[in-house]
Amino acid sequence: MHPVVAAVTERIRERSAPTRKAYLDRVERAAATAPARAGVACSNLAHGMAACGAEGKRRIADARVPNLAIVTAYNDMLSAHQPYERFPTLIRDAARDAGGVAQVAGGVPAMCDGVTQGRAGMDLSLFSRDVIALSTALALSHDLFDAALCLGVCDKIAPGMLMGALSFGHLPVLFVPAGPMPTGIPNKDKAAVREAFAAGEVGRDALLASESAAYHSPGTCTFYGTANSNQMLLEFMGLQLPGGSFVQPNTDLRDALTATATRRALQLRRDGDEFTPLGRLLDERVIVNAVVGLLATGGSTNHTLHLPAIAAAAGLVLDWQDFADLGAVIPQLTRVYPNGQADVNHFHAAGGLAFTIRELLDAHLLHDDVMTILGHGLRRFAQDPVLCDDGVRFRPAVATSGDRSVLREAAQPFEKDGGMRVVEGRLGRAVAKVSAVLPQHRRVAAAARVFRSQDEFVAAFEAGQLDRDMVAVVTHQGPAACGMPELHRLTPYLGILQNRGYAVALLTDGRMSGASGKVLAAIHVTPEAARGGLIGRIRNDDPIVIDADAGSIDIGANLDARIDEPIDTEAQQAGCGRELFAGFRARVGDSSTGASTFVDPFAPVSEAAPTVTRRAG
Repeated sequence: MHPVVAAVTERIRERSAPTRKAYLDRVERAAATAPARAGVACSNLAHGMAACGAEGKRRIADARVPNLAIVTAYNDMLSAHQPYERFPTLIRDAARDAGGVAQVAGGVPAMCDGVTQGRAGMDLSLFSRDVIALSTALALSHDLFDAALCLGVCDKIAPGMLMGALSFGHLPVLFVPAGPMPTGIPNKDKAAVREAFAAGEVGRDALLASESAAYHSPGTCTFYGTANSNQMLLEFMGLQLPGGSFVQPNTDLRDALTATATRRALQLRRDGDEFTPLGRLLDERVIVNAVVGLLATGGSTNHTLHLPAIAAAAGLVLDWQDFADLGAVIPQLTRVYPNGQADVNHFHAAGGLAFTIRELLDAHLLHDDVMTILGHGLRRFAQDPVLCDDGVRFRPAVATSGDRSVLREAAQPFEKDGGMRVVEGRLGRAVAKVSAVLPQHRRVAAAARVFRSQDEFVAAFEAGQLDRDMVAVVTHQGPAACGMPELHRLTPYLGILQNRGYAVALLTDGRMSGASGKVLAAIHVTPEAARGGLIGRIRNDDPIVIDADAGSIDIGANLDARIDEPIDTEAQQAGCGRELFAGFRARVGDSSTGASTFVDPFAPVSEAAPTVTRRAG
């Protein structure tokens, strides 16, 4: 094992020892009990199977027959989740054929950041992750199940489902993807039309035609944003069948993989020979493997929020410094949009995740000695699925990349480091993703221009006020202020300014999209402005230096002598359902601990207050 990977893993294990023990104790107590259906009252059981047919009732009433919970994010508005409409029938049929039974235990909400970008609904996006975790827990709380399948793909859905499922860590849990849509127009063409629209060179009709040619059918968006980063992580964590993340929807192989996942979930049940509960599987080595996968593939910055929150749900403490230390030694093996022109279909065809996992294992950058849904050893995931007459078989990853402009070997990577930085200074800590930022743009020294919203920035751009070197500072965008919306709307405008030859960067306590691109952005600043962070005291023309390679943020102004300006955030805290989330905003932890609204479940009762968050030791 690479010494840095080993050291970070050990550091996480040591700092997490008390909370991890408390979590595993809870898992072991739950696992020690018999399947709940064996002792449930007849009235309760009758309610749980009333809607089943005669055969289903017979099976559920027999406690020896395994019952599989389906937790689904299906809706038919969002392309990534529309294919799930067919999955419950596929799963029920496969479970029946394998001697079990399956029930849709519940659904979770699935909202799309692509629909809500720049709109009021985006202020609910990050909080939806915790709502999804709660919804997953509610679905499983019926406690009639021996294992579970989670049907969820996109940005907050898969992380939220995993967080909720970890509260039922005594159950085996598998994730079942739906797959990406076929390739649309080239990503460079899409980006060019966006910038042309922002510059006023084309109209809305041209923009809509371009966007509709990119996002055009059932399946996930094909760029490598948060949704497809989710799918990568689930394979690197051993929670999703190998090579299945980027198999397209409504194909024979996709359906066969869903049936295979069903049968595997039943084999892992707690009264079977291969009992593999989620809580035991997901340990510090698995979390490190997830971070390594994120860095090696140039994945979404949103996972600097989601992975700490997922880790916390399993009693583990993951810190941004762990990302930074691993990032210094993990090579970038992929070039997938936004840090390249290929999409995930091209990546999959070139060798995909199976090739990537094998290369990282051979370079001693991943833990092989982990439990997975296929048994012991991550090398089982250096395989691709093949459809055969008798179902799905797995074959070793291809020996060489099918396209070295998209996917490379660990010995000859695109970059020697993972492209994710932690930048620190008097303003606090922030995250910067530089995998798509050219080296000459990774240090920006310029005067601040302060904005309180994306709308303010766009108005200034359209008024011709931003043709200058500039650090755009967008404050009061953190989780406590307004729910931490993505600021992806700024991307084309900042790109235009950089194309014009200006040195520009973004500094914010908000988020950027999983499609963070070519402009240097220091995001997730913590402490955030709404919690007294000094970012809220920056004024126009303050000199700022952001240096991603040096890991620093400097400001040439005496912020301590300033007082916080009163900010009216009411307009961003009501309407479109935002008023219902006031409790979330009051309760949420800071970005570096995952921006979670959950009180630390392992803290002593006397410490359990709404503002308690678990920090790295």
